[in-house]
This record gives sequence, structure tokens and C-alpha cells, in this order.
Amino acid sequence: MPTTVLVLDDSLTVRMDLAEAFDAAGCHTIPCGTAAEAREALQSEKVDVIILDVLLPDADGVEFLRELRAMPSSAGAVVLMLSTEAQVRDRVRGMQTGADEYVGKPYVTGYVISRTQELLRARVAANATVPTMPTVPTVPTVLIIDDSATFREALRSACEGAGYQVLVAQTGDEGLRIAASQRPAAIVVDGVLPDIDGGTVIRRLRLDAALRGIPCLLLTGSDDSGAELRALDAGADGFVLKEDDVAVVLARLAALLRNVRAVVTSEDTRSLSGPKKILAVDDSLTYLNELAGLLRSEGYDVVMAHSGEEALELVAAQAVDCILLDLLMPGLGGDETCRRIKAVPVVRDVPLIMLTALEDSAAMIDALSAGADDYIQKSSDFEVLTARVRAQIRRKQFEDENRRIREELLSKEIETLAARAAAELAETRATLVDELERKNQELEAFSYSVSHDLRAPLRSIDGFSQALLEDYEGRLDDTASDYLRRVRAAAQRMGELIDDLLELSQVGRAELHRDLVNLSAVAESVVADLSGEVGDRHVKFVVQPGLEVHADSRLMRAALENLLGNAWKFTSKVQSAVVEFGAEDRDGVTVYFVRDNGSGFDMKYADKLFSPFQRLHSEAEFPGTGIGLATVHRIVDRHGGRVWASGAVGEGATVSFTISSSRTGDAA
Repeated sequence: MPTTVLVLDDSLTVRMDLAEAFDAAGCHTIPCGTAAEAREALQSEKVDVIILDVLLPDADGVEFLRELRAMPSSAGAVVLMLSTEAQVRDRVRGMQTGADEYVGKPYVTGYVISRTQELLRARVAANATVPTMPTVPTVPTVLIIDDSATFREALRSACEGAGYQVLVAQTGDEGLRIAASQRPAAIVVDGVLPDIDGGTVIRRLRLDAALRGIPCLLLTGSDDSGAELRALDAGADGFVLKEDDVAVVLARLAALLRNVRAVVTSEDTRSLSGPKKILAVDDSLTYLNELAGLLRSEGYDVVMAHSGEEALELVAAQAVDCILLDLLMPGLGGDETCRRIKAVPVVRDVPLIMLTALEDSAAMIDALSAGADDYIQKSSDFEVLTARVRAQIRRKQFEDENRRIREELLSKEIETLAARAAAELAETRATLVDELERKNQELEAFSYSVSHDLRAPLRSIDGFSQALLEDYEGRLDDTASDYLRRVRAAAQRMGELIDDLLELSQVGRAELHRDLVNLSAVAESVVADLSGEVGDRHVKFVVQPGLEVHADSRLMRAALENLLGNAWKFTSKVQSAVVEFGAEDRDGVTVYFVRDNGSGFDMKYADKLFSPFQRLHSEAEFPGTGIGLATVHRIVDRHGGRVWASGAVGEGATVSFTISSSRTGDAA
């Protein structure tokens, strides 16, 4: 599906020029002269790219951009703003409003097309759903670079007849720009061209991270025996004489495409020959316009600034590929502007070339000391300047490529370390699981020993003590009888402690089986058991009906037995005891509670309540082992909930708990 481009400009010449260029690139173009026309077009069609003039007859372009970003049919489009260089603030305002690029008039048509393709490729790298301009067709694309129209057209016809899609260029620079924007599958280049020779074209391709993998076939009309060696030395993959039959060229081309392994590059890798933006800073408007004209003739887009202050404002708003900075300017001079640019991490790596009319070595030293990457006199030949610009941009690309490779290597190293750590963790975890299983088996054996081996001596101590009291009651004085009763009480307490410890251990190790549990019915059953144990106590029990939860029924009964049992115990000295079990909603979470009006406790000891063997009352005041609430805590924790208590001395206590809504297995 072709990319849809909306061109919005009040100039008919600009609309037609850009529409023709985008149509030639395989796009569907919608030319509009006013914002009203654009609104109407966007009602029925979604666009991928918008070329937007800043000055429109019925709207301000920057304000209209806000409107475009809010419309569903254009919200995700790539936006290039197009206007004169008259006001720096318009450029800054446009970039800050959401434009992806800002191109000044007079513009270079090839730059606009190539930059659009770059922006779409970058968008694809971030979001695969964004359409790309049709620069990579399904059939192989061959770029032919030759200044001879006769030979070029004959080779084009032969290649198209062989099933290739063909692009053509008449000069080396034009060919490099087309290669950067279209990314052909192969390049056929003549050895002799009007601007740069074929060998130089190939060398530049091999230096370009985005294009170095494209196979190149060098053609020559020379019968010089060293021509082939020079071609291969330049980096060509093949060499053919022009006097050979066209069928030979096609055969060599097919062999290249079949055998040469392409270097894989990132979709958003920028080519050295792709569209480049130069920021030119000079207080002389005459020199600035002359410099901008020469650079535009080389295919660069030029942003002009008249002072160091404007330059700082521009680089903060829009990315550039190189900066040409005048050394001597009123206000903020070139040295200080350079220092400030190089102090900002985001732009410090942008190549900066200092320009000056001075022929003083001290000025050059000062400029380079300020952070400039190069220094050139204004009197130098323009070709020297463009060569320096290309060299600096090439250096920057090499640095970016090396940084990317280092980051990829570091990422792979981190992945390797992470995989190794994961393997070690898995191995350690397996070892710990084995160790835990062994410990559990030992604990099972210990529990069995406690349950059987320790209880037997305790039963003997208790039993023989009782026999002494009963059989020798008349022969024992009061002191001896008291001792025996103490022995019996200690043995019985030891038995209770063993039972509670075993229950606590089993709660932590028992498999969890969740089901729908009627907590109200369980509480009623526990209350009935408690009431049957001591008939002379009158306790008012209030159980909220209909409370259900997905939990382990056996463990929930154990929890309620401990909680209601504690409430029963700690209300034993209250005239009108009340014990309540219910639930309430707190911020969408069901909180269950057991509340009583018993002895209560001091809140400063609340953190000790759920630890084993922690008691806030003496054995004489309220008997117990201090294991009950620890058991409740473990049961609730295994259900993925939490438990806490509140109360006051003499005013009762409330134990609250939650249960995770998970219906399978232990809660996380």
C-alpha cells in the first residue's frame, strides 16, 4: 500500500513540485492550498506524511499543526514543516509543537524526499505498523550510474527485461544520494563520471555503514590492464568492460546478487550520502546567504542563524548533522558558543567546524581548545569546506557505528551473564529444594518422635504421679501431695505445648486445598463446641451469616478455633461477655474479624502477638502456650492474606484478617 502524503502549501509551484517528486517515489499525494482544503481531505482519508507550510492564507501553520496532531487521520503522521528562514522562532516553535522536521525555503526537493524516507524508516524501527515509502520493492532494484545516456538506457532496458527494477543516475553524487534513499540491491557504476569517478563512488559506499553491504559492479571503457586491479582495490565486487556484451553484465550482476552476502544494518541507520542538515552561524547576512546557496547546491539543507544566541536556541530544538560557526560575532562569540554547545550531552558529539577570516594560528588554537572539531579559513576553496564537512560527518558516523557495536556487544554480554546467573540460580534453587525436602523429611521424623517418643514418658510421669496421689493419699503429707500435683500440671502443660507445636508445624507443611468454605457455619460449629465445654458460662456469641471464602476448610477451622477460643478465654472475667465474628468491606477488600469485650491488651505490644511463645498475660491469669495466634498468622499467610490486631487494656480486642481471592494453591 503506497504512502499517502498531504502537501499543504499556498504556493502552486511548491505543491506541484513536491507532488510530482513524491508521486515519482511511488507515493499517493494530496495537494492542498489552504487549511480548509486539508481539513476536508482528512475527513475521508488517513495520511502518513504531511508537508506543512508555516504561512497559510487561512491559518497559522504551527497552530494548525496542533489541530492535525489531535485528528485521528493525521495524529501519527510524519510532519515536515516548510517555510522561509526569516524567523528562527518559527522554526523553534514548530519543532516544539510536534513537527518531525523543519525545512527552510528555498528547499532542495531531493532532500525533502530523502529526509521523509529517513523519518519513515526510523518510525518503522520503533513501530512496525507504520507504512514505509515503497523504496524496497519485492523484485531486486539495480542502480545504474553512468553519464552516457545511450549506454545507460540500453543497460536499463536489458535489466528491466531480466526482471529487475531499475534506478538511474548521471553523476556519482546523484548516485550516492539515490543509493542512500532507495537502498538498491546492487549498483552498476561507470568508472569515469563527470564529477567523481566510479572508484571514488565505491570507496564512499564502503565507508558508509548503511550502504557498505551493497554489491557493486564497476564498468569501464578503458582497455588498461591495471583498470581491473584499481577497481577491485577500490572495493568493487566485480569488473566488466563496456565493450562486452550486455548479457555479460547481466550474468555478472546475477552472480553478485546470488553470491554476495549483504551486511545487515539497522533500519534507521543513516547513510553518509543521505539527507544532511547543516547549521550555518554568521553575523554577516551576505556571507551566510552565499554559504547557504553553495551548500544547498550540494544537496544539503541549511539552517541559518545570525548569532550565537540563535544557534543555541536552534540546536536545542532541532537536530543537525554539522555546525559551521563563525569565530568573531557580536554578543556571544564563536568560542563561547562552541563551549556551550559542547557542554550539552545531547549535542556535544555534533561535528562543529569553526570559520573565520583571520589567518592567525593563535585563533585556530583557541577555537580547537574551545571544543571545535575542525577549523577553516573563509578564504579557503569551497570544495575544501565541503570535503571537511563530509569528513566530519563521516567521522561522526564511524563513532556512532562503533558505539552501536559496543552497545550490542555489551548487551550480548549482559544477556550471557543473565543467562548464566539464571542457570546458577536454577541450580541453587534445585539444590535448596532438595535440601528443603530432606529437612522436611527430618522434620516429619522429628514430629513422629515428638508425637510418640516424647509423649510416652510424659504420660508415664502424669500417670504415676496420679497413682501416687490416689494410692498413697493417706501416707503423703500436704507438701508431698502439692509437689506431685505440680509435677502432673507441668507434664500436662508440656503435652499441650507439644500438641500446639505439632499443629503449628503441620499448618506450615500441609498441602493447601482451596474450596468454597462457609465461614459462618464453621464459626457456629466452633461456638457450639466451646459452649459445650463449660456449661456455667454465659457468653453472647454474634456470628454474621452468609460469610463465604475460597480457602482450605481444615485450616480455616483451625484459625477460627484459635481466634474464638482466645476470645472465649480472655472474656472469662467479664460479667457480660460478648464475642462477635463478622466481615466488612474496606476499599474493596473483605476484612474478617473476631471481636470481644475481654481483657484486651496494650497496643505497644501488638507486634509480638503473632510470634510463637509470646504471651502478654501470666499463666495464672490466663492459661495457654502462646502458639495460637502464631498458628493463625501462618494459616492466613499461606492463603496470601494478612492478619493484625487492635485493642486496649480492659476494653477488649479485635483480630482482623484477609484471605487472597486466589482459588488455586498457595497465594503468592
